[in-house]
Amino acid sequence: MKRLSLAAAVSGLILGASAFSTQAVADQKFITIGTGGQTGVYFVVGQSVCRMVNRNSDEHGVRCNAPSTGGSVANVNGMKSGELDMGVVQSDVHYRAFNGVGNFEEDGAWGEMRSLFTMHGEPLTVVARANAGITEFADLKGKRVNIGNPGSGQRNTMDVVMNALGWTVNDFALASQLDAAEQAAALSDNNIDAMIYVVGHPNGSIQEATTTIDARLVPVTGPEIDQLVETYSYYTHSIIPGGLYRGNDEDVPTFGVAATFVSHAGVDEDTVYHTVKAVFDNFDRFKRLHPAFANLTEESMISDGLTAPLHPGAKRYYVERGWIQE
Repeated sequence: MKRLSLAAAVSGLILGASAFSTQAVADQKFITIGTGGQTGVYFVVGQSVCRMVNRNSDEHGVRCNAPSTGGSVANVNGMKSGELDMGVVQSDVHYRAFNGVGNFEEDGAWGEMRSLFTMHGEPLTVVARANAGITEFADLKGKRVNIGNPGSGQRNTMDVVMNALGWTVNDFALASQLDAAEQAAALSDNNIDAMIYVVGHPNGSIQEATTTIDARLVPVTGPEIDQLVETYSYYTHSIIPGGLYRGNDEDVPTFGVAATFVSHAGVDEDTVYHTVKAVFDNFDRFKRLHPAFANLTEESMISDGLTAPLHPGAKRYYVERGWIQE
């Protein structure tokens, strides 16, 4: 009888543990973060946020994954469709989607978008083969240029610059639409003369391009660029520091945007709260995950470039820390 009782007791413990485990899994919330190409910083942002969230998922019950996506516009559309819970989005795309302007005019304003925080700055970066005769942005006319895949942040920004200059795709000998993961190889293989990338630095794709061939970063300046920065608050003049890439020892002036981390009103407050808390409670650890994060500050991350209202979950955490008022 004792053996039967012991067996029954063990069986009961196993069943109880199984039931507890099943309940724990059922109680977990799974979130998906939209990123960008695997060689870009957006992918690292999503992976890094998930790394922080998943460190303590047993405590708060949130688990996260961050697959590669088509970039900013794709992330907005993914959140709209419910495929994504959060995403990394350029500040200019963030603005246009929330307000329903530009390439989002037909869809109308997406008032459900919510801000969490801002990440690194992202200059518009032009990388050209050294022998292509491209020393300034105007030299891209008549050249083979990768203007970016539809749905990507770089394509959106390139379209804005082209409109400001009065250019169309017909002004290029070739206007290819490769995604971020393909363009460095295309430049190295002499399939294009220059590539356009809106990205934080240093960047693996640009390191690949400048290491495999002689390539130069090209300034993006002029009165049209000055006017864009003056007109739109989400643009700023930027400098790409010299010495980051082989053969590019001088600072390169350009302009750019910022990466913003966003969600939507359909994601519950607790999930967003724990996501934001995971990043800022481990801030020093988070900043070490990529060189583009090194100069981030809490103050700028919770204010700069955020067009949409703060998500209640993010606001709750910032109020707790005393960073903003209720």
